[in-house]
Amino acid sequence: MSQTQPALNSQLLHLVLGGELVSLEGTDFKDPSAIEIVGVFPNYAEAHKAWKAAAQRSVDNAHMRYFVVHLHRLLDPAQTGAKA
Repeated sequence: MSQTQPALNSQLLHLVLGGELVSLEGTDFKDPSAIEIVGVFPNYAEAHKAWKAAAQRSVDNAHMRYFVVHLHRLLDPAQTGAKA
């Protein structure tokens, strides 16, 4: 197995984070020091569950947004075609 090809059962790490945005049309955080790091997850399915739970907790604030960041794509850009 080469270093650029993930193992069959390798982790595809995902980060879930969120906070209050300046504008509904953008992705700039109002206070970057207050960004909530929900966690790092071994696959997209687990990250999606955490994202959904965090988003539902803040449903009353339209400016609160949570995001799933595909860390595995940042760690190994050759994996961009890998399925999560």
